[in-house]
Amino acid sequence: MMVASSRYMPITNIEQGALHRCTELLLKGESRGMRIVPFEERFRQDFIDFNTDWIVSHFGSLEEHDKEAFEKIDEELSNGAMIFFAVEVDKALAACMAKPVDRMTWEICKLASNKNLPHKGAGSVVFEASMNWALNHGARRLFLISNRKLKPALHIYKKFGFKEVKLEDYGYVRGDIAFEYRI
Repeated sequence: MMVASSRYMPITNIEQGALHRCTELLLKGESRGMRIVPFEERFRQDFIDFNTDWIVSHFGSLEEHDKEAFEKIDEELSNGAMIFFAVEVDKALAACMAKPVDRMTWEICKLASNKNLPHKGAGSVVFEASMNWALNHGARRLFLISNRKLKPALHIYKKFGFKEVKLEDYGYVRGDIAFEYRI
């Protein structure tokens, strides 16, 4: 059994298999020098910065939900969540999180990229890694909240088989569209 970090719970054989499958499925990024990396402390601030930059540049400010998410990264990870990074030459290009809501439902969230570097499909590969993590941990339903003006993100969601669903409350002021994926 491997340990991700002394601060987090040991990675189980199932999780090790999930990481292996994520890596296998995403080797297409490797050919361009891109690696998919599960959460590492050294990339924590990149995750926060990418998301903060993205949200502020598109919507003007962070919401309380966002601030809370950044403050509770360790708690989410200890509850089974995982953040994936697309990394090239030791620089993070993009990040995405998968987090459990309950045993069968997971949220795919906080997909964002480095505004200062070419993305090279990095958003798609971290999104796929996050999906695979959730599915390999028992998810039967994945969901996400977004905004209609974010055309590149909407393209990624549809590319991976997510379907639009209507909600009464999107949970975020900026949220105006939701997607789900069911197996």
